[in-house]
Amino acid sequence: MEKSVARLGRRLGKPTAKDITSGMATGLFSIPEGMAYASIAGFNPVAGLYAGVVPPILGSLTASTVLMITTLTSAIALTGQSAIATAGLDPHDAGNIAALTLLVGVVMVLMGVLRLGVVMSFVSNAVMVGFSTGIALQIMTGVFKDATGYKPPGHNKLVQVWNWLTGISHWQSAATWVAIATVAVWAVARLIPKIEALALLVAMVVVSVAVAILGTDVELVSDIAHIPGALPGLSLPNWGAMPHLAAGALSVALVALAQAASVAPSMPNPDGSRSSVNADFTAQGIANLGGGLFSALPAGGSLSRTGVAAGVGARTRWAGVVSGVFLALVVVTCGSLAERIPMPVIGGLILVVGAELVWGKVKDIELVWRTSKLSTAALIATFAATTQLPLQQAIVIGAVLSLLLYCVQAARQIELVGLARDAAGNWRTTTVPQALPPHTVTVIDYRGSSFFAELPRLESALPDVSGARDAVLVLVLRAMPDIPSSAILRLLERYNRELHDAGGRLVLAGVQPELAEVMKHTGLLDELGPDGVIETEPEIFGPVTKAVELGTNWINSRQTQQ
Repeated sequence: MEKSVARLGRRLGKPTAKDITSGMATGLFSIPEGMAYASIAGFNPVAGLYAGVVPPILGSLTASTVLMITTLTSAIALTGQSAIATAGLDPHDAGNIAALTLLVGVVMVLMGVLRLGVVMSFVSNAVMVGFSTGIALQIMTGVFKDATGYKPPGHNKLVQVWNWLTGISHWQSAATWVAIATVAVWAVARLIPKIEALALLVAMVVVSVAVAILGTDVELVSDIAHIPGALPGLSLPNWGAMPHLAAGALSVALVALAQAASVAPSMPNPDGSRSSVNADFTAQGIANLGGGLFSALPAGGSLSRTGVAAGVGARTRWAGVVSGVFLALVVVTCGSLAERIPMPVIGGLILVVGAELVWGKVKDIELVWRTSKLSTAALIATFAATTQLPLQQAIVIGAVLSLLLYCVQAARQIELVGLARDAAGNWRTTTVPQALPPHTVTVIDYRGSSFFAELPRLESALPDVSGARDAVLVLVLRAMPDIPSSAILRLLERYNRELHDAGGRLVLAGVQPELAEVMKHTGLLDELGPDGVIETEPEIFGPVTKAVELGTNWINSRQTQQ
């Protein structure tokens, strides 16, 4: 028991003063931002508020990404709206909300337990950079109305940005000046070393107080909804709605997990430890299972809220715990005071957070740009999809692009290298002959992933066998995986027949035992004949040497027979 407590203590670490202040700032942000996201998606705004209480606490206690704040995001809210609408359910019914949130939690936990986080490793860096940059832009466009009182029209985010910039005449002066003042106070606070880490919180408090004193007529949190002075009560799900929400819950979970996947690269752990995608999947699932029982909308790793916490100086997971606890205290003790926070203040600070997230991706964008044209195209396509299409569709497009990039890279990995012994008996690399020389043992080392996409390149790289009488090709397959593509095995069968018909022989050397078993089941072992497959040994060139001796003896016996 004591050891378990000690391990838990090491995992949680000691909260710092900055953790407490950043948690307080994040908790305050959760009031207007959570309520606004819920309201935009047609849900009860209070359900968005409650998404900032239990989920951040449970998520921060269990996530491997230390600074990740698990709460409601605009993308999750909008995807949840689609799930509820598709099922034909009332978005204001607490039982329906609880059912959706619990199902999302179940999907996330299952994906984490089944270690499906590996799927995210197949998403290329170029796609993730494009996706996270698009999400950052979505964060900014989502608060245009809060910051300036003008919601620009447009069928996608890029058009909305253009219409917002060119529609300055539609900006409400009071809201705009409050947002500008907020950014200005933040910028000044950043210049003062002692309060640099608290710049976001300082800007929120100073400008909110100034607006109250001056009586500036701008939208307040109270204009969105009334904050009840009580903690969320136990909410039981509408069990009958769950079958209708299953598909929608999967979509919400995928959107949330895809968003959260961009948090770890953007906000690495301060202690240098590595994040686990599977652990983060499970943590977000636990957060939703707990939140669903206490009136919260679905939640996931929030890049904007994590950015707020990190911007104020969060160093441990206590920042997320404090944010949930502090929000609960604010709701109970001074909900009416929190209702006085001006929406333009929140809009201005979220614009700052979004801009910082975009700026933080500049080096990654430059790296992708200089890496390859194909990666650059994938980045641009993912960014365009994220800013112009529903997020669930953008995720599918990103996954397809990642798969295409993987296939192309796999196809390019194929390499055949000739091996030959020098006078001292050492093996040296040499060129692969275009045609197998007759009465000779030729050794070629295969290097590749054995992926079906590399089949055309492999087929064209193998030597021609038309004049390979009494020739032996030793193909070293030490790098071939245990379970190769069936297309590669069919190619080896076909090449072996062609070489046999030409009067030659194929010998496979350095074969892994598991791969040899696969060849046995597929019949390739029988076609190669006795000693046609020589399994791997601790000595790297041991199987090659044996194969060369076998080939030499075979050639000599053929010549003797002739």
